[in-house]
Amino acid sequence: MSRLASVFTFGGMDDRPFRLRRLMGMSLGLTYLFYPVSEVTDGTVSGARAVWWMVSLAAFVAVYLAVVLGPRDLEHHPRWMFPLLGVATVMGAVFPLIFQSTSWLALPVYLVVVYAMGLPPRRALLGLATMAVLVVAEGKLMGADDGTVWALVLQIATLGVLFMSVRNTRVLVVQLRQAQSEVARLAATEERLRIARDLHDLLGHSLSLIVLKSELARRLGEQGSPKAAGEVADIESVARQALAQVREAVSEYRRRRLSEEIDGARSALGTAGVALTVRTRGTPLPEDLDGLFAWAVREATTNVVRHSGATRCEIDVVYGEEGAVLEIADNGGGAYEPGNGLTGLGERVRAAGGSLEVEAGKWGFKVRVAVPPPLGRTAELIADRLGE
Repeated sequence: MSRLASVFTFGGMDDRPFRLRRLMGMSLGLTYLFYPVSEVTDGTVSGARAVWWMVSLAAFVAVYLAVVLGPRDLEHHPRWMFPLLGVATVMGAVFPLIFQSTSWLALPVYLVVVYAMGLPPRRALLGLATMAVLVVAEGKLMGADDGTVWALVLQIATLGVLFMSVRNTRVLVVQLRQAQSEVARLAATEERLRIARDLHDLLGHSLSLIVLKSELARRLGEQGSPKAAGEVADIESVARQALAQVREAVSEYRRRRLSEEIDGARSALGTAGVALTVRTRGTPLPEDLDGLFAWAVREATTNVVRHSGATRCEIDVVYGEEGAVLEIADNGGGAYEPGNGLTGLGERVRAAGGSLEVEAGKWGFKVRVAVPPPLGRTAELIADRLGE
């Protein structure tokens, strides 16, 4: 469906209240037809001519109301709509000439309202110009005084511009509603992606640890070592913790903490036989950066356990005037292709205004997350230095 079609259908909602308001509003102008009616009631027109007079007037009103109650957008109309509009146009042009009365010159005014509300601006302006020329030409042919003719032309111009503005306002309102609906849809899509990314990060780490401990427990069990029971207990604990984390993540009750993730990484890497060294420098991290770095540590250590075959891992955290930097490096060799986890981490980092760098080689694998200081923090630092 095109944009204009959607503008006037409102997504298929019931438009009966709108049609009622439109009928009431556009029918108020029918009071202009008081003048041809008054010529019948005061005896100016009588006999058979009066009958044709009233029949013709009733026919025009019926066709006009049928057009008014038709589709809101004449560009997307049923097949009968344009012929009906053509009939109304012919009536408005011919009746003043047939009855030779200036009171019928008000009919083109009604047509202007229909054009302005139902047609796009260029076609509506063409209709307005045509009706204005028609009124002037027929007024001259019937010998109408210039004041009456130009008063009608002024009404055509003012009402045409007015109702074109009303139509444009309605178009803008509906486009705004569509934009709001699109924003809501995109927000829902982004939220689904965020939840999927969070679940991947949570379950990827926990399930990797469970697999690792399960393999260790199996080997210990085959050797008859009493440590196997302890590893099985650890598996149960990790599984329960993963379940709780998933529930909290979905409910958005849990915020990732860097200290918790470092403790979890130390446990996971220790089980995998990887020695972990952690260095922190600078002031404590703000809450948002703490959560971001926590996800980075989780994803990077999961990769170390799952892919690298490393024996040593280092985590370096720095936060100061130059911003925040997190580096996680291991000595695992071999090529590595980043998967969904690092892709999701990159999205998080870019959303925070930072950058993610991943380096892999024979010497090992390194993940570097850098986030510049916020503008407010930069201004404070500059002010402090100037004060010194």
